[in-house]
Amino acid sequence: MREGETELEMVRRHVEDGVQCIARQRALIAQLRRDHLPVDEAEALLATFQDIQRLHEEHLARISGDA
Repeated sequence: MREGETELEMVRRHVEDGVQCIARQRALIAQLRRDHLPVDEAEALLATFQDIQRLHEEHLARISGDA
């Protein structure tokens, strides 16, 4: 947690960071495909990012009272 940051603010930041990370990974996969390069590992990493994102979103829902 950053100094002065609440848990809720931290989790919101993690969710936003995750959205950006997933977008970058999707763009990378698209570039690899355009370049006719293997995408298996990049897609596996994307799946991991998406799993982590789901956990962050569930955590956010729990602590913000939306669960």
